[in-house]
Amino acid sequence: MMRLIVTGAGKGLGREIVGEALRRGHEVAASIRSLETNVEALEELQEGAPGKLTLLELDVDEEDSVAKAKEAMAARWGAVDALINNAGILLAREQPIERLEFAAVENTFRTNLYGPMKMVKHFLPLLKAGNRPLILNVSSEAGCLAGAYGGDYPYALSKAALNYFTAQLRKELMPQGFGVYAMHPGWMRTPMGGNQAPGDPLDSARSILDLAEGKLEADTGAVMIGIDGKAMPL
Repeated sequence: MMRLIVTGAGKGLGREIVGEALRRGHEVAASIRSLETNVEALEELQEGAPGKLTLLELDVDEEDSVAKAKEAMAARWGAVDALINNAGILLAREQPIERLEFAAVENTFRTNLYGPMKMVKHFLPLLKAGNRPLILNVSSEAGCLAGAYGGDYPYALSKAALNYFTAQLRKELMPQGFGVYAMHPGWMRTPMGGNQAPGDPLDSARSILDLAEGKLEADTGAVMIGIDGKAMPL
C-alpha cells in the first residue's frame, strides 16, 4: 500500500490516477482548488473506498495553501510515498507571439512550474520519510526542444522549464533513493486534450501507477519518459 498525493485531481488525468490508485488499494490525497465545487465524482470515489481517499483543498498557485495542506497530511499520514504533480493549465493557445498577452504567460508559469516547485518544497520532508519515494511531474512533449513548434508559447515554455526543474531534482534526490521523472502522458481525451485526442487517460494513469509501484521499468538515465517508460528526447 502506498500513500500518494495527486494535484489537479478533480478531472481528466488527475481523476483517473485517483480512481486507479484506489482500485489498487492505495491511500490517496486528491488535491483540488476548492471543495465547494465539482467534487461529486471524487466524493463517489471516496464512498467506494472508505478511509482510503482524502479530499484535500489545495491551490498550487498559493504557497500558503500548499503549506497548509502539507501540515494536514503530516498530521494524517506522517509520510508520503509518491507526489504526482498533475495540475496544469493551457492558456492563450490561439495567440501568436506578436499578440501574446503576458498575463497568460505569468499565470501559466505560476501553475505549471511554480506549483510543482512549491509542492516539492513543502512536501519533501514527508517524501523523505516515505517508502521508495517518487516525484512525478506530468509534463508534455511540447516542452521538449526536439519537438519545438510555433505556438502554445505559455504552455510549451512552462513545460520546458518543468523538465529542467525535474533534471535538477534528479541530481539532488536520486542519490537519496528517490525516483524523479517528468512524463509525457500522451495526447488524451481530457478537458485539456479535447474529444478528438486518440489517447485514453486511464491508460496513462495505469502507467503512472505502474511506475510508482515499480512494475514499469523506466529508463533510469532519462529525465523525461513516455507512458512506456522509455526516454524521450529533450
